Amino acid sequence: MIRTEGLSKAFGSNTAVDGISLHVKEQDIFGLVGPDGAGKTTLMRMICGLITPDRGQVSLMGYPQGRMEQAKENLGYMPQRFSLYGDLTLMENINFFGAMYRLNKNTIRQRADEILQITNLGDFRNRLADNLSGGMKQKLALTCSLITRPNMLVLDEPTYGVDPESRKEFWKILYRLNREGMTILVSTPYMDEAELCSVVAFISSGQLTAVDSPPRLRASFRHRLLEVRAEVKDPYLFEGMAEVMDASFYGDRYHVVVGDVPAARTAIEGCCSRRNIKIVSMNEVAPSMEDVFVALAEKEVF
Repeated sequence: MIRTEGLSKAFGSNTAVDGISLHVKEQDIFGLVGPDGAGKTTLMRMICGLITPDRGQVSLMGYPQGRMEQAKENLGYMPQRFSLYGDLTLMENINFFGAMYRLNKNTIRQRADEILQITNLGDFRNRLADNLSGGMKQKLALTCSLITRPNMLVLDEPTYGVDPESRKEFWKILYRLNREGMTILVSTPYMDEAELCSVVAFISSGQLTAVDSPPRLRASFRHRLLEVRAEVKDPYLFEGMAEVMDASFYGDRYHVVVGDVPAARTAIEGCCSRRNIKIVSMNEVAPSMEDVFVALAEKEVF
């Protein structure tokens, strides 16, 4: 459905996307994950034809770059920031967006009824967009991107800054659309959302560093992991310990990457004992997607 070959884009001396080749297959939920500034938004904008690449090619639904206008009729795009009109009502925004695609009023109304039922926005048709919650604004943006009934949907961090419950509702909608046959390319800063994708690509400094399913990415983590809970919240608690390869702090627990579990346990217990820190629990755990991507980003333990 979506294929890029050696796609590159620079802005002045900054190379935002550097030779990326990827393939989003039909009915994939394909996730793009990476730190801020990694190149995710630039890549998506080139895929949608909003930015011209310096090098490389994009094809949508088999159409090459020179004939992509035919494919764009089957592409829905939702940008990172809410870009609809706050002084228009929900329904006025939908009508405006549909009119831009030259849909007649009856078609817009019929399709809006169907999509608003899916997104649970039917009771808010006359509410100004500025008066919608963050989650409802994102649902409105999704509704507008679906009004043309596209086969492909490109979403740039659609749930960023949205509360957890609204994020869950949003992903339920995406899963429903995917079951009905839609191919989805989505970027996300949330590792729990990456777990929901069928394929995940990690982007760092404009380059792809890993592409695979979440289970395979987790299985590729080469080291052992201890989850430690202690009566202290110090992100640097295990810094400088020879037995610890890396450590990440997640609010109430540490994920400690080690090579030798018994030796690391002994060293951690000794470190905490000398500092009069009580260890609440210490268990070996399987790596999460967050552990995998921290390792990829740091390129130290992966």
